Amino acid sequence: MTTAGKSWLVTPIARHIWETKYRWLNGGKVPEVCIEETWQRVARTAAAVEPVEQDRWEEAFYEVLRGFRFLPGGRILAGAGTARRVTLFNCFVMGLIEDDMESIFEALKEGALTMQAGGGVGYDFSTLRPGNCVARATGRIASGPVSFMHIWDAMCTTVLSTGARRGAMIASLRCDHPDIETFIEVKREPGRLRHFNLSVQVTDAFMAAVEADKDWPLMFPDDSLEQDINAETVMCRWPGCNEPVPCRVFARQPTRKLWERIMRAAYDISEPGVLFVDRINESNNLAYRESITTTNPCGEIPLPPYGACNLGSVNLVRFVRNPFTAGARLDLDAIRDTVGIATRLLDNVIDCSEFPLEKQAMQARGSRRLGLGITGLADALIMLGLHYGEATARREAARVMETICHAAYRSSIQLAREKGCFPFFEREAFLDSSFIRSLPEDIRSGIAEHGIRNSHLTAIAPTGTISLLANNVSSGIEPVFDFRFSRKVLNREGEYERFDLEDYALRAWREQGGDTANLPAEFVDACSLPPDAHLEMQAMLQPHVDSAISKTINVPDDCTFDEFRGLYELAYKHGLKGCTTFRPNPVTGEILSSAPAAGQVGEVRDAHCCDIEREGE
Repeated sequence: MTTAGKSWLVTPIARHIWETKYRWLNGGKVPEVCIEETWQRVARTAAAVEPVEQDRWEEAFYEVLRGFRFLPGGRILAGAGTARRVTLFNCFVMGLIEDDMESIFEALKEGALTMQAGGGVGYDFSTLRPGNCVARATGRIASGPVSFMHIWDAMCTTVLSTGARRGAMIASLRCDHPDIETFIEVKREPGRLRHFNLSVQVTDAFMAAVEADKDWPLMFPDDSLEQDINAETVMCRWPGCNEPVPCRVFARQPTRKLWERIMRAAYDISEPGVLFVDRINESNNLAYRESITTTNPCGEIPLPPYGACNLGSVNLVRFVRNPFTAGARLDLDAIRDTVGIATRLLDNVIDCSEFPLEKQAMQARGSRRLGLGITGLADALIMLGLHYGEATARREAARVMETICHAAYRSSIQLAREKGCFPFFEREAFLDSSFIRSLPEDIRSGIAEHGIRNSHLTAIAPTGTISLLANNVSSGIEPVFDFRFSRKVLNREGEYERFDLEDYALRAWREQGGDTANLPAEFVDACSLPPDAHLEMQAMLQPHVDSAISKTINVPDDCTFDEFRGLYELAYKHGLKGCTTFRPNPVTGEILSSAPAAGQVGEVRDAHCCDIEREGE
């Protein structure tokens, strides 16, 4: 390994991101002088847990990091090998919130400790009694889950004031919780719950009731409520309950009316999103031991209580051969090789990471979940001469994601042969899960014979910050929002600096002598794509992702409500695990401004829940 040679930070914002987020300053001593030293630090730390041939693996890890071929999650880049008491995991779901004051504030404390250590957190507030009902044990009137969410929001503000990185949280609530309408509407007032993303847990039964135009019960477990022998109860499975329990019905209303209320809020203020929670559980590789009700803040990792996952992305632009020519292609063999090394690197991160809570460590080490995904997809498609909104581009994207998925599973089987299976592995139950049944025969037979090192291997994260670090490649599977724009980014003093950005593919086209005044049709931006093109890309990749995909479907402000509502129903029919849309609105503003006039650049507004300061890096 060497630090000599070309500079990989070719844009001002890439250097700024490295210097402010990922460069180790070593307590005021000699800092890292170049990003190669950051890669060396990460490679050395990950290799140190290898029982043999540490030098060999350090070299291999460095080679996949070098040149941004593989982008590990931001917590790994920032924390690995620094001896700081930080987690290398981006994503956590916190434990079940028991419905009593002591447990509520214990959960608050656990969230504060996790965020202080650098993790984003997800919560299911469905276990808290609805507002204005009386508790059986104490006779006190409940204030409801939304009121307690405000305490979490204030906690997040306080933790951030201590110098921790900008925090991200997600709150979810069941579609049959009596306070669901309050939850749906709470963010209509600007500034409320600004540290939370919101998602409604939508069941298959709810979607069937929408289609059939039936009434929908709003309910809560009866044993925690003041006794009422005349109350109607139904049996229902509830978070924290191993078996169905009697739930008191508070009201019934037309399901379509409630669905429209969810859709209206999403249309007007871009929240809440929707989690298709039954589908999440049905396709979970660990369905035999887990019940999942929420996700990490950006939605790509559904997790059980105290679950955690570390992330990394294959940067597709680094694997395009002969770009902008008739012979342009993706080097799938090089991608397979990179995935094999990246899988091992991320698996090692589990063993060298700190955890804010011991329960998180037990879950992470028990399942050894990984979230290996892609970034730079839109730029790679442009370099291949493919239009993001066309079927050929979707097929190519699915082909590369399938390649990554299968390579990761084969690598994990080999790791199990070397190091053993993940502790929660139960051979027959694991092989019977729906996702595993969809894999090629050689993978399934390999798992049957040798087991597997990791319960989950693929997820597609938003990657906003690390994509900027990689010289502004397009983020995750999102289309290019704009080819030239400006954005404001926080510096170490907590103040914003403005940077003019040029998209990676446009810069590559310009540097090869391409005419930037007459761009080919494949240089398409998000505003030029119909919303269903975003959805169809996500749907094509989901079969090759065992966790989920973080994808914001951009919706123009002139989209009608009927057109908008159909997106969510189409997402369900396409088999997606969730859906999030963004339509410019007065409450949350815009992710980016509309297209600028000739010779000018657009400006980023710091408003969206997954902006650079709050997404999972």
